[in-house]
Amino acid sequence: MKKLIISAVFAPLAVSLAACDVDQTKEGELPAVEVKGGELPEFDVETAEVDVGTKTTEVEVPDVDVKMPSDAEGAPVTGDE
Repeated sequence: MKKLIISAVFAPLAVSLAACDVDQTKEGELPAVEVKGGELPEFDVETAEVDVGTKTTEVEVPDVDVKMPSDAEGAPVTGDE
């Protein structure tokens, strides 16, 4: 339901923006920023233990006989000509 609401809101917006002609009239500039020091945060994470194994399932595959149509000389038509 959320996707439907989001699509209903953004679809008309996307269509209206696609019909616009945008020209840049002034160059932008990033602000001057000075960064000093700092420290990355530390985390202690206890993850769940996951046991991954394999499972083999036997699947019965039917035997299929394919009969190709023949051309005028009797040779099978393969489509590679």
